[in-house]
Amino acid sequence: MRVPGRVEVLHAIAPLLVGLIGGCAALDPTPTTMAERLRALPTANLPLERPVTVRWNNYQIPFIEAETDRDLAFALGLVHAHLRLAQIRLMKQVAQGRLSEMAGPMARDADQAIRTLDVGRAAPEMVRHLTPESRALLDSFVAGLNFYQAHMPKPPPEFALLGLKPEPFTPEDLVTIGRLSGIDVNWLVAMSLLPLRNRADWPEIWRRALDTGAGQTTSFDGEAIGGMLRDIVAGAVRSGSNAVVVAPEKSASGAALIAGDPHLGVSVPNLWLLAGMRSPSFTGVGLMIPGLPFIAEGRTPTLAWAGTNMRSANSDFYDIARLDDADIESRATTIKTRFWFDAERTIRSSRLGPVISDSPFVTTRPGEIIALRWIGHQPTREIDDLFAIMRAKDAGEFRRALAGFAVSPQNFLCADTKGNICQVMATVLPERSNAPPKDLVLDAADPANDWHGLADAESLPFSLNPPEHFLASANNRPTTTPFPIGRFFNSEERISRLKSLLTTNTAVSLGDLRALQQDTVSENARGLAAALAQAIAADPVAGAVDPAFLAELQRFDGDYRAEAHGPVVFETLLYHLVPAVYGAGSPDDLPGPTTSFPQIARFLMGDLDKLDPPRRQRVLADAVKAAAADSATFATWGEMHRLRIKHWLANLPLVGGYFVYGDYPVGGSRETIMKTAHGLTNRVNAASYGSQARFLADMGDLDANEFILIGGNDGWLGSANALDQVTPWMKGETIRMPLRPETVAKEFPVVTVLTGGTDR
Repeated sequence: MRVPGRVEVLHAIAPLLVGLIGGCAALDPTPTTMAERLRALPTANLPLERPVTVRWNNYQIPFIEAETDRDLAFALGLVHAHLRLAQIRLMKQVAQGRLSEMAGPMARDADQAIRTLDVGRAAPEMVRHLTPESRALLDSFVAGLNFYQAHMPKPPPEFALLGLKPEPFTPEDLVTIGRLSGIDVNWLVAMSLLPLRNRADWPEIWRRALDTGAGQTTSFDGEAIGGMLRDIVAGAVRSGSNAVVVAPEKSASGAALIAGDPHLGVSVPNLWLLAGMRSPSFTGVGLMIPGLPFIAEGRTPTLAWAGTNMRSANSDFYDIARLDDADIESRATTIKTRFWFDAERTIRSSRLGPVISDSPFVTTRPGEIIALRWIGHQPTREIDDLFAIMRAKDAGEFRRALAGFAVSPQNFLCADTKGNICQVMATVLPERSNAPPKDLVLDAADPANDWHGLADAESLPFSLNPPEHFLASANNRPTTTPFPIGRFFNSEERISRLKSLLTTNTAVSLGDLRALQQDTVSENARGLAAALAQAIAADPVAGAVDPAFLAELQRFDGDYRAEAHGPVVFETLLYHLVPAVYGAGSPDDLPGPTTSFPQIARFLMGDLDKLDPPRRQRVLADAVKAAAADSATFATWGEMHRLRIKHWLANLPLVGGYFVYGDYPVGGSRETIMKTAHGLTNRVNAASYGSQARFLADMGDLDANEFILIGGNDGWLGSANALDQVTPWMKGETIRMPLRPETVAKEFPVVTVLTGGTDR
């Protein structure tokens, strides 16, 4: 291999110096008022058919009023770029496997892995097959993004820090961003399990993973109606959520209610953007994915919807080593690299999908060649369907609009002004054997492992106006089907808690749903704490170690409210007890699934009881002693468990500390309704994943629509609206986003008028 010369090295590191100097504006941004920000928005000589009015509230949330649908799409693109251009560009870089262009050679393996996954494979064909109306709207939105880029006074501060220059967006880019946001969350499970397949205890690890991933509590009765890479993925995909709809018969207002609570990575800018709109075909308010032209979760005058990831099994990992017709092809790809020299990597694909075993992040068994088969590599209809949802008038049209919707698989709940509530399984699901798979990686040469057909929202079960007068979803198994919906659903805790609270409440109000979204009780934690307290009290040695600690464990009611101390006692006990039961020095020494709370709740007491009595006594006594010392250092759960508000640039080396903006005590836990996820810990920890946006609506009132984000609507560093929703979020408050024109005019008082080049 040739060694680079000194001149070449100097040329390679020069961009680093330029980037650090140019990025000073990002490290120490100038405070910018909303008025100053809005002056940066191009308003004249736009390619519009008619003037467009953009109204802004004090949180820099826009409500766009356009006389034509195409003008609305253009204005949305312009506004998205104004608010979130740096974020949209980063998502494009990630989706295309171009992190090395920003981060240098340390990101090459991640780029190779992303390019191997090829999330945008179907994008060109999806764009070609859009309906003419959808294509026109998408093109107009792209034109708005690009017009802003071409006419912005200055690029976002992140551009200089990351070495980015403006480049045009294409419709294919946006579809690829959508595919990135919708990748299969089961890959997260798979990536944690693949390295464990070479262990001697793999069969038991796999059995337990399937056991805790296939719960029995469903959202509705299907028979009753007849029929760095890991962090990027975990932060960006729609992998969690709670959603609830309440029928008029159970509603205090006499109209249907809805509540949505997405769970994603906690970072700023938020992975949602708030906006309202009105044009001849589209009127609504809601949560939008930056860079995509439709409401993903929100409200129109007649319909509201929210979604939770279905965790459906629309991917399979195949060993293609013994497959005679694997049709493996290779192609070279150049990874452009900031601060250093470009790199050449080889990407392979097969007829079943990309060869992911070539990725540095995938662990295989000897001789395996693993390919990924994913519905998302096929062209599907999400763009058309989401535009159709925004035009739907009732629950029936809503379900029909989702035919062919595949990525990301969603349990969509909807409510309409006619009083209907429904749940639709929006996915394209392979039909295959319902028998539990013997391994995570299937033998491609075995016909029994093949896909035998595809089902979508029109053929999958759905629920309409159930007798309970409510529907709830929390990433649990939605219902039963003749073929597997999925393998790895979330714990049943949240769905059970939602159902319990909704069942006991006979007249549900919007305020009740707002409180429900902030519920911090873990019934599984309460039950496990009681069982552990009983085991400790029954042991003469362990029970005598620290009577005060034991008494507090006995009193723990499962409520992870920030001001409580009980969660500290319980969590520090788990931190020491779990690894001791399984013969490890710390939780870090255990296989990942063993430390997941669903497995702890399901297996810990049984595994503890299997220990021989002397060891069991020693394990309990030592854990109590260590936990008592740890728990005494924290007065409350909120002192130990934190909500750290940080920019996604906080992950950068050397300069990341500049992008941490706040640190707050927070309640909640892994599977509480107000989810603030964490692992086993005995020290201060920050929730990096969980509840980060909220939505509520009463279908009896056009103006009763409430939203809130962690962070703010404006992604510009230093903007007065970059973090202005953090305080109301911590207080449990929301922001009203009305639909009546007169209310919009009153509550969105700042007006920007966009005009065309000839003022047509």
